Amino acid sequence: MKNQIDPNNLPRHIAVIMDGNGRWATRRGASRIFGHKHAVKAVRETTEACAELGVEYLTLFAFSTENWERPRAEVNGLMELLVSTIKKETTTLTKNNIKLAAIGDIESLPGSAQRELKESIDLTGTNDGMTLVLALSYSGRWEILNAVRKMLKDVKNEGLSPEDINYDTISDYLCTKDIPDPELLIRTSGEMRISNFLLWQIAYTELYFTEILWPDFRKEDLYEAIVSYQKRERRFGKVL
Repeated sequence: MKNQIDPNNLPRHIAVIMDGNGRWATRRGASRIFGHKHAVKAVRETTEACAELGVEYLTLFAFSTENWERPRAEVNGLMELLVSTIKKETTTLTKNNIKLAAIGDIESLPGSAQRELKESIDLTGTNDGMTLVLALSYSGRWEILNAVRKMLKDVKNEGLSPEDINYDTISDYLCTKDIPDPELLIRTSGEMRISNFLLWQIAYTELYFTEILWPDFRKEDLYEAIVSYQKRERRFGKVL
């Protein structure tokens, strides 16, 4: 599939809803956290493939605001996995000139996760290759609500006029202020919904759904998604 990809028509930004870890583990008679641990390889392969192709931004939906409602053992396991994975992968990110960034309610994460995340972001801050964005304690509705609150505060302080608010203004108040909207959104596991992810940003994003559970997702699967994207005609609501 890689040979079918047109390097001149790559999506600048790919976003991924990494779904299916729990089902992958259940089918093997294991705990859900077992599935999350085995999903790290999919993260690594997808990140490497995007960087090799020349994709500029890759955003991974790692933990939603709704995920806090999951069983405590699973949440604690996910947080521990997050810390250990970031610690292990930072050297690899730097070696491959990949910059790490994060969006979401980062302050709601455990202190250890915040520290490891900040350290990795700082250590990779001068890298100028692909940017890997982790969406942590994130949801689209939370992001929009947070943006509205910030705008209202600026209106109250007379720094912002309601008449001047437009699409660009709203985008500037979002977590993704300095990140272009994704051209391609991939969701694994066969579910066909966007699950409160990047609601504002994906207005004209091409959606790609695959039955593959996230722990089994590999480079070839990413290539297939990109080939599908490149076969589509993007009209943005216009007639071409």
